[in-house]
Amino acid sequence: MTELERQQHDHLDALMQAYDEALAVHGVDGVLLFSGRPSRHFGDDQYASFSAYGHFVHWTGQTPLTDSWLLVRPGEPPTLYLHAPADFWHLPARLPDAPWTARFTIEPRDTPDPPALPPGRFAVLGDVSSAVARHLDAEANPPGLVAALDELRVRKSAYEVSCLREANRRAMDGHRTAREAFDDGGAELDIQLAYLGAVRQRESDMPYSNIVGINAHGGVLHYQHYDPVAPALKRSLLLDAGLRYRGYSADITRTWAGSDAVPEFQPLLAGVTALQQRLIADLAPGVSYVALHQRMHEGLAALLVEQRLIDASTEAVLESGLTRAFCPHGLGHLLGVQVHDVGGRVSAAGEPLAPPADDPALRLTRELEAGMVVTMEPGLYVIPMLLEPHRHRPEVRWERVERLAEHGGIRIEDNVLVTADGPDNLTPQEA
Repeated sequence: MTELERQQHDHLDALMQAYDEALAVHGVDGVLLFSGRPSRHFGDDQYASFSAYGHFVHWTGQTPLTDSWLLVRPGEPPTLYLHAPADFWHLPARLPDAPWTARFTIEPRDTPDPPALPPGRFAVLGDVSSAVARHLDAEANPPGLVAALDELRVRKSAYEVSCLREANRRAMDGHRTAREAFDDGGAELDIQLAYLGAVRQRESDMPYSNIVGINAHGGVLHYQHYDPVAPALKRSLLLDAGLRYRGYSADITRTWAGSDAVPEFQPLLAGVTALQQRLIADLAPGVSYVALHQRMHEGLAALLVEQRLIDASTEAVLESGLTRAFCPHGLGHLLGVQVHDVGGRVSAAGEPLAPPADDPALRLTRELEAGMVVTMEPGLYVIPMLLEPHRHRPEVRWERVERLAEHGGIRIEDNVLVTADGPDNLTPQEA
């Protein structure tokens, strides 16, 4: 076996032991994980893009498998009921020729229906109806068990870290190619196609829809289009683009100045990049992520003052709430088989940890622990609807802010492993 295959073997050993303990604590004899089923568009025969349930992927790494079931019981190899009907319209599902499959009992099936369960008390997890649960005589998604299994995904195994590192390496190849397409005058659609070609992954297999925002589009946080026409002026590009490898997701953002950027833009870009690196350096077990998020706002306030966008003290800018108009999102989130991975807003003991009232979008509110992989993504944007309520503030140098409006925004995002020895940045840095 390769080193990665050995790591996966250890990952499955640890997962089996952890499931045995969780099932015992919650008084169930086994758990049936449903991969899920793609949704059909209303009044149509076409289906939406699909990705399997996270806990199913945690075991198998197989995001495309639909209508498949995984039965996990203490002392037994997991049984994978693989939906692979004979079909001349579609290619039946296949598993990779890989050593991990020998750890499972594989039962190919024609039917998408759940398998019969042996006698005992079982839970069924995933997107299942109450009717299915009653048919199985199993409890659907018991909250305590779901929370316990979510917690197993918070700290990553060596195998998971290797997968995340490789996803980042491949995604960064796409970012470099996308930047070249932008520099060559490409439209958003050209840049998206260049990225997909470089990473050799189709859109429906990506962990999320890439954000390719040229100029003002970079200020739309989840900009969802790919303009096929290049703009006359090339101010900036914000590219938030990932990749999935063995079920694990990269989530990387870069912003670049274009040939038509105003002089004020490049120092802001350098300032956000430097702030991001300082925040990454602060990652360590026991650190409050909420406190890191607040440090981001302190750094943004200092940058706004330093770059003469606001004529006030850093303390006054913070008190005014202006930094949240320039950056309305959180510093980052947990990352794994899901881009916004589970367990970010509960303590290790399962207690809810709501985000601060001023920062409802913050997805990670707990203390950091070794083994967590987090995104670090400070941003600075010119979003007219958020700045409009502050128009009465004379300390804001509106003429300078408005010169930046056509640049949209800046976001720099890396994926970082928290370790006892300091942060391990999984995202390759540009040469």
